[in-house]
Amino acid sequence: MKVYLVANPKGGAGKSTLATNLAGLLAQRGDARVMLGDVDRQQSAAAWLQRRPQATRRISTWQIEPGKPARPPAGTTHAVLDTPAGLHADKLKALLKLADRILVPVQPSMFDLLASQAFFAELAEMKAARGLPVAIVGIRVDERTRAADEFHRFIETTGLPLLASLRNTQNYVQLAAHGLSLFDVAPHRVEKDLLQWQPISRWL
Repeated sequence: MKVYLVANPKGGAGKSTLATNLAGLLAQRGDARVMLGDVDRQQSAAAWLQRRPQATRRISTWQIEPGKPARPPAGTTHAVLDTPAGLHADKLKALLKLADRILVPVQPSMFDLLASQAFFAELAEMKAARGLPVAIVGIRVDERTRAADEFHRFIETTGLPLLASLRNTQNYVQLAAHGLSLFDVAPHRVEKDLLQWQPISRWL
């Protein structure tokens, strides 16, 4: 089972948007059995799953049995973990031990960049993170703005790959309201967004 950890300690960074659409991307692969695990107290990803229509590609969640810890359902091939704001220390270490890859969503604002910078420094100091592939996904990036220029300059200082800069569009908001991802609707409806996800798909 491959485990993808979506993490950034900054609240509102776009973790749930990235995690739900990542799960949707993986689920479209015919041989994949995908679990979306929500370890955030707000349970945004879990709420998305509850809204998901039965006719769409199935994405499961934790299997919970009385007196036992939550675990992925039997046969799960890919797990996406949506994490909470303020993720640090022991909880972060525990999740890193489960992860095969880490995706960090970052928005082009001063507060997000500073929080992300501190998070990357924390990852670099943790033994559990060493050797794990880490990549950045820009969230709500308008390439025509000065903020986008500052965002790209910041990314260069991290030495980490920027997989994509996802544009600021209502597609994510409107689909999330119905438990859907970009990969659950007709491609012509979200063509620009699917193009931006191609490098993320290749990195997986």
